[in-house]
Amino acid sequence: MSNRQKTYTTDARFMLHGGDYNPDQWLDHPDILAEDLKLMKLSHTNTFSVGIFAWSTLEPEEGVYQFEWLDEIFRTIDENGGRIILATPSGARPAWLSQAYPEVLRVNDSRVKQLHGGRHNHCFTSPVYREKTRKINELLAERYGNHPALLMWHISNEYSGDCHCSLCQAAFRSWLQEKYKDLKSLNDAWWGPFWSHTYTDWSQIESPSSIGESAVHGLNLDWKRFVTDQTISFFENEIVPIKAITPNIPITTNFMADTHDLIPFQSLDYSKFAKHMDVISWDAYPAWHNDWETTADLAMKVGFINDLYRSLKQQPFLLMESTPSAVNWHSVNKAKRPGMHLLSAMQMVAHGSDSILYFQWRKSRGSSEKFHGAVVDHDNSPNNRVFQDVATVGKVLEQLSDVVGTNRSSNVAILYDWESQWALDDAQGFGLETKRYPQTLQQHYRTFWEKDIPVDVITKEQDFNPYKLLIVPMLYLASEQTISRLKAFVEQGGTLVMTYMSGLVNEHDLAYLGGWHKDLRDIFGMQPLETDTFYPADENTVEYDGKSYRVKDYATILNLQTATEEGQYKQDFYADTSAVTKHSYGKGCAYYIGARLEDTFHEAFYEKIIEELSLKLEAVIDHGKGVSVQCRYDDEHEYIFIMNFTEEKQVVTIPNSMKNILSGENEEGEIILNVYETRVLKRER
Repeated sequence: MSNRQKTYTTDARFMLHGGDYNPDQWLDHPDILAEDLKLMKLSHTNTFSVGIFAWSTLEPEEGVYQFEWLDEIFRTIDENGGRIILATPSGARPAWLSQAYPEVLRVNDSRVKQLHGGRHNHCFTSPVYREKTRKINELLAERYGNHPALLMWHISNEYSGDCHCSLCQAAFRSWLQEKYKDLKSLNDAWWGPFWSHTYTDWSQIESPSSIGESAVHGLNLDWKRFVTDQTISFFENEIVPIKAITPNIPITTNFMADTHDLIPFQSLDYSKFAKHMDVISWDAYPAWHNDWETTADLAMKVGFINDLYRSLKQQPFLLMESTPSAVNWHSVNKAKRPGMHLLSAMQMVAHGSDSILYFQWRKSRGSSEKFHGAVVDHDNSPNNRVFQDVATVGKVLEQLSDVVGTNRSSNVAILYDWESQWALDDAQGFGLETKRYPQTLQQHYRTFWEKDIPVDVITKEQDFNPYKLLIVPMLYLASEQTISRLKAFVEQGGTLVMTYMSGLVNEHDLAYLGGWHKDLRDIFGMQPLETDTFYPADENTVEYDGKSYRVKDYATILNLQTATEEGQYKQDFYADTSAVTKHSYGKGCAYYIGARLEDTFHEAFYEKIIEELSLKLEAVIDHGKGVSVQCRYDDEHEYIFIMNFTEEKQVVTIPNSMKNILSGENEEGEIILNVYETRVLKRER
């Protein structure tokens, strides 16, 4: 998708640099608050997220408000030349609220009410909690909505989790009644006769539970959908007064990634949530320098999530949280090596971020985050390595103001779907530990990342037509509507790649009868017959284009009809049968990859498609593995980020003269990138 117009997500025309600031923890230390203002200047930071967990300071007793301290923070940051991202405080409520209104406490799936504590342990359905959050938000909007320092709203913080209380059960049943209208439709969708699970009254339906029902996959899937919708409903309730009082101030909430493998957050469908936000922001905490993958491998995963969250709204996003060094919640909390902080920051900007913001500005003195990375350490010094790294990033960002608002341009899209992930994870089949849906998508993304070809990671609701190539790995759940849109994409001239374990169930997680869906058989000119699941020691190979590639985890046996064979299995009872196929359909072409294959296969396979579709960048910069080149554009200029994600110096060749934004010099020909070095070049279009 091509977008050359600048898209400004806030009224700032500079890169945002700063992060979560918690002055409410330091009100008894005015010397610290005064020192913060000096350090903000020295660190070249300009934007601060304030009030995220400040409810007990804003409203220490019910109906008793203390805003004077926040008034002072607004005043001093404004006078210091900074901007404020003001948060609503719903992510962690005060103890008095839990004590006075026990209904706000969450109930877990075993139907046990939780005690006050932690954060995001509230019921999203509770009328009391909705009323209280809406009231405090209204007061914040009235008091600060016209303040010149206010840049945007940060609604709550890292929404997550679910509640199984009686209020949520009633809301879930109402949600189901709205969706299905009658019990017969619900029972049909959930395959009710299985294990005698037919419901005869709406009141019989309970949310999934470890001590109750957990094997009705349609129920499980609908519960996850409900949790997303109920979270969005709570979010929408929060922003009513904010939108009414400050309609021109943009709104965001911070999305997340998941697991040590760094995949998209799994508990909420962000494709739905994104529609309710003005700006996408997310919290990125990759485990740099780990011992299970290369730096480049991890950088590829970061790039994938960046491209997913950027593609949700097809505009620049914000990095809302990151760490300038270590975190405190990885299994091993390793410090960033020299150069890595700038490199990791530049990767975010290269993929579309208009900010580098941190959790946190100053380390807490106590409790669970006192050793989480921060700009200001307990030594309160601007002279330590981490502070100096932050200042360096700030100086670089000050040179990149022209990049703000620029977009990315791509002819390639990969389809990611939260609902399909949920259904596939719930499926009691295949390999319970080897499905790895998002990791598989990242492996298909890898070749394009390594070859500097930009990719949009899109969702099933988005438009397929702007792309030359659409890659759809492991789309286990595919509605007839989605299948129809894929068919139209190929008919109209697109190139589609699909893999094993795709199109097996509909939107209710019910298997398609009669084999693979007819439209898919038409598109691909063949039919999958069965999928063989491998033990770790099992072996097979696929011969493709004269070379042999190892199969792991899955191999689907195919029955060719009008498709042509591109690759062939060489072992087992399906030896010499088709593993990779190609089929012309309408004006387009469809490929099917029947097996999970090693990365070298993806490189060979996609290299041919890249050549056929002319997908390479206009300005090809030659480099070795581990170097990434990413671009942002506007109508007049192209901004090229050359990044070395290796622990060795790398030789890079620039084909024609371009201006190095950071040095001011023109560069051309062979250059040497130091370990973790980034160059940012600019050329006219």
